[in-house]
Amino acid sequence: MKKQNISRRQFIGTGAIAATGMLLLSKASFAASFLRAAGKPNSVINGVQVGVITYSFRSMPGTAEDLLKYCIDCNINAIELMGDAAETYAGAPKRAADQSWADFAPKMAEWRAGVAMDKFKELRKMYNDAGVSIYAWKPNALGAKNTDAEIDYAFNAGKALGCNHVTVELPDEAQTKRLGDLATKHKMMVGYHAHTQATPTLWDTALSQSKYNGVNLDIGHYASGTSSSPVPFIEKYHDRITSMHIKDRKFHDGPNAPWGEGDTPIKEVLQLMKKNKYKFPATIELEYKIPEGSDAVAEVKKCRAYAADALK
Repeated sequence: MKKQNISRRQFIGTGAIAATGMLLLSKASFAASFLRAAGKPNSVINGVQVGVITYSFRSMPGTAEDLLKYCIDCNINAIELMGDAAETYAGAPKRAADQSWADFAPKMAEWRAGVAMDKFKELRKMYNDAGVSIYAWKPNALGAKNTDAEIDYAFNAGKALGCNHVTVELPDEAQTKRLGDLATKHKMMVGYHAHTQATPTLWDTALSQSKYNGVNLDIGHYASGTSSSPVPFIEKYHDRITSMHIKDRKFHDGPNAPWGEGDTPIKEVLQLMKKNKYKFPATIELEYKIPEGSDAVAEVKKCRAYAADALK
């Protein structure tokens, strides 16, 4: 077993090498090297994979390198990655300030249809080398107005990132059929996300359309929208849940709350996952108001600590 402690001389030497590396290495490879030196994270807690959606860090700088640093700082080793950071890293075109979305969309569609997967693979390697896996990607390319080529791109980029599923807001039945057919072609799951419109039967049509259609459950939204526990739903549909967002909300369409202050049975859900050895990730999603003097990283750390305590 390798010794973790280093001497002062070694530390100074490492710092000098790192400084030189900043000049010689690419931004991505230097970030990976720095984070490897800092130690790898681990958020598998008593058999439950606790992760985070990078949307949680939306109040902070959001490059792919920034997001990776936040994950390391929070001791989280697996994530759902939002689309913008990955596409920016891969060289997506930028919309001009005076350009309408209608004018920009064809340019973005053209880029998506023709882009190579090399940069997505590079991003995956940067994250994996630092000890972080990307289990899901939420691209902005799975909508009814997106072309089939864009949707193919979304699946291919997801695979290049190392994901086992992509996520998207639950669309209408025609679009879940379309996505389900394309998911079948790619043999990759789609996890459909819902907000407070969730009901115990909301996903039934999508699940019947393709075995590659699944549920990206949000237990906070579900509890708030139904004013009931999501546990029965999880027990019934656990084999179709791709990943699950964890947050706290009040019943009766109530607001988001710091964990433990709402009505969502977070501890009960996490204990259910532990007991039944469910393999889908429990994804921290920070949506409550960040207290004055804190930041998203500090609050995600609190959420992770709450999850760890709940899983004892």
